[in-house]
Amino acid sequence: MLVFSFSCSVMTTHLLLCFGLASGGGNPALVIEHNHDDEARRQLIAQGSGVSACVFIDRQADGAIVLDYFYPHTRSPLCLHATLAASHVLLRGEPAAATLAGRTAMHGQRLQLCRREHGFFVALAPQAAPALTLESYLPSELLAEQIMLASPPAIASVGSPKLLLEVADRTTLRALRPNLELIADWGRLHGVNGCYVYCHLGDGQYEGRNFNHLDPAREDCATGVAAGALAWHLQAPLSMHQGYVTQQPCRIEVQLENGLVRVGGMVQTSTAIVPG
Repeated sequence: MLVFSFSCSVMTTHLLLCFGLASGGGNPALVIEHNHDDEARRQLIAQGSGVSACVFIDRQADGAIVLDYFYPHTRSPLCLHATLAASHVLLRGEPAAATLAGRTAMHGQRLQLCRREHGFFVALAPQAAPALTLESYLPSELLAEQIMLASPPAIASVGSPKLLLEVADRTTLRALRPNLELIADWGRLHGVNGCYVYCHLGDGQYEGRNFNHLDPAREDCATGVAAGALAWHLQAPLSMHQGYVTQQPCRIEVQLENGLVRVGGMVQTSTAIVPG
């Protein structure tokens, strides 16, 4: 049973936490059903929601499922933690291994939603990433310190291009205080949605941080599109740990199968009250 849910004549909402390791932890998303507002009104709902992402589930006349994503400041082509939340709403009560096809509202990207015994997965195809020459000095400028990367920088995408930067260890990773304004400016110029900095912990385990907000307090505790992009770049499945700096530890599981990237993790209901 959903702990948080309210209904009225036009919509039903569900507040869920995605990728969290502990009970009550994770990246929050608001899932909204039966809403027929235009883009401007949906943006206002997202602004007043108090959560990092909202996803509107639109059911088309032919039965197709379309997911429309909004952050408080803008509409988004894709948000994977919100997609996991929508999977929970759409597949709750279904058996493990149940699947459902959907697509994104902005670009029509195909999504496959899947329920597993211990969480949910979203399968999607990798996307073309900007082909850029990455100067040797760029990582140090963006991260605001002289730094030696553990591997060459790369750009990859499963729907939102990320600059992938590998550092030596988690001590280095957790101490980073990057130049967020420069990251934002560089990203806008080159069509890249921020930096994902990570380190390898061994045995397919990684830890990462996502930098794409000007306010350090808004750092993601889990970034599914970045973990998916990294797995595709490495051509290997992985388990990504994130959120330790924000004190919301999360884990993202990524698998590769038949040319698709499968991103998943735990989804929990939340008892928080959303303004509305």
